[in-house]
Amino acid sequence: MAPPPPSSPAPKPYPPQWETVADLRVFRTTTQEWEKLIGWRADMRKRGWKLLRVSSDGPEMVAIFGRTKIDRAQSRGGELGV
Repeated sequence: MAPPPPSSPAPKPYPPQWETVADLRVFRTTTQEWEKLIGWRADMRKRGWKLLRVSSDGPEMVAIFGRTKIDRAQSRGGELGV
């Protein structure tokens, strides 16, 4: 079976239903760089993002951070739809 053409978007590394309840950020890096980013990961947690999944995709680490849409609204002082 042939690999998909380069113009095809890569499949998302999370279930589609996650998008309905959370804002998601996908971060791809090498294992060595991931270990160096401990401060950045702590900062993401302080800002309300949770590390939902870490997996490997060949030589890459794939990390998925999420913040529920309800949490996002509360952090803005309850402003919905903005």
